[in-house]
Amino acid sequence: MARSLIHIAALVVVAGLTFAAGATAEEPAPYKIVGDGIPESLTGAPGDAARGRALVLARGTTCILCHSGPFPETRFQGDLAPDLTGAGNRWSVSQLRLRLVDASHFNPQTIMPSYYRTDGLVRVGRNFTGRPILSATEIEDIVAFLATLRD
Repeated sequence: MARSLIHIAALVVVAGLTFAAGATAEEPAPYKIVGDGIPESLTGAPGDAARGRALVLARGTTCILCHSGPFPETRFQGDLAPDLTGAGNRWSVSQLRLRLVDASHFNPQTIMPSYYRTDGLVRVGRNFTGRPILSATEIEDIVAFLATLRD
């Protein structure tokens, strides 16, 4: 039963990402993993937390389909993934960035998409072949927002 729910959740995520596909994601910028994070911004600049919040709450990015958080105005938050409340306390900016870029770095069995990685993936929708799901700017905006979530 649990495996079926995880499979269904993964299909919902992929369907949502396919639906949300747009022309915003560019060829990925090079990045370097150091320890358990990516210390350098993908864009060379900090992200915008307000835009990041909007992205997290947008159903098209699918964050809110799996995660819940301190978003009282948003109904039907997910419960398959960690609550985002206090994310800025639990993870550094560097760790948050790597979790968005490639969550499989931490857990090879995760159902969370690798939002910025393009190599070594399987079952990639044709809209995303060779390109990231989110742009570097979108990743940085989400990182900036998640870093503000403190207990």
